[in-house]
Amino acid sequence: MRRRDLLFVLLGPLVARPAAVAAQQRPKVHVILWVSTQAQPDPFIAGFREGMREIGYVEGQNLAFVLRYAPGDPAAVQGMLPELLATSADLIVSSGPATQAMRAATDRPVLFAISGDPVALGLADSLARPGRNFTGSTFLSLEVAQKRVQLLRELLPRLRTLAVLSNTRHPGEQSEYEATRQAADILSIRLAYVPFATDAELDDALDRVRSASAEAMLVFPDGVTMVYRAKIADFAKTNRLASMFGWREYSEAGGLASYGANQRAPIAGSRPTPIACCGARSPPICRSSSRPGSSS
Repeated sequence: MRRRDLLFVLLGPLVARPAAVAAQQRPKVHVILWVSTQAQPDPFIAGFREGMREIGYVEGQNLAFVLRYAPGDPAAVQGMLPELLATSADLIVSSGPATQAMRAATDRPVLFAISGDPVALGLADSLARPGRNFTGSTFLSLEVAQKRVQLLRELLPRLRTLAVLSNTRHPGEQSEYEATRQAADILSIRLAYVPFATDAELDDALDRVRSASAEAMLVFPDGVTMVYRAKIADFAKTNRLASMFGWREYSEAGGLASYGANQRAPIAGSRPTPIACCGARSPPICRSSSRPGSSS
C-alpha cells in the first residue's frame, strides 16, 4: 500500500456520501489533531498539508488542524494526555516519541510516522496486520543503516574509529546498532558506542564522543537527536568530526552528510481507497519505500 493511500483509508469514509446530498449541505470540517515533539517551525506539517490538499482536503474549507507540541519532551505529551484525549478530532497524527503516548487514544484512528519499530513499541501486532487503531509508516531500515557506514568509509578511506551516538530508548535501536556493527566489522572499523537515554544525558554523551578519539560520528535518527540536530552538528564541526546522519534535516541543520528516506513524504497520498480503518481492519504499516537519498 502506498503511503498516500493511508489518508484515503482513514478519511475516505468521511466523504463517501452522494454528491447531490453534499451539494445541498455546507462541507463538513474534518478535524485532525497533530501531536509532535518536534521543535517549531515543524518541518513536516507543510508537507502534510500539501498532501491533504492533493486528496481534496483544504484547510479553512473542509479541514482544520489542532496543533499540540512538546519540543523534545515526550514526558510533556504524557502530561497533556487529558487535554489531547478530550479534543474532538476525526484523526490523530503523531510522529516520533509522541506516538507512544498516543497509545491511550483507542477511540479514533491514529496515523503515525516513526523511525523505530512499531511492533517493539507496542503499536501493532505486526506490520502486515496492525490489529489496532494505529497505522502509518516506519523509517527503520537495517540495510540503510549499513549503507551509512559504507558511505563514511568512502568519504574517509582511512577511517578507523567511528563514534556511534544512539538513544537507547528508541524502539529498534539494538537492531540498528547490530546492523551497524556488522557493516563496521566487514570494513575493519572500530565502533565507539555512545548511548544515552534522555535529552538530559545528551551533553554527557557528546563529551564521551569527544573522548573516543574517533575520526567520525554516526548519529542514529530518532526524535531526540532530531530536535537537537543543530546542536549535534555544531558539536561535530567544532571538534572536526565528520558526521553522518539519517535524514536530510540533519544536514540542513549543519551536519556533513545524511543518508535515508525522505521524512516529508510518509503520510501524503495519491489515489483514493475509501475503506474503513478500525481494529483488525487497519491497513498494513508501510516500511518507508521512498528511495533513500544522500545529502551533504
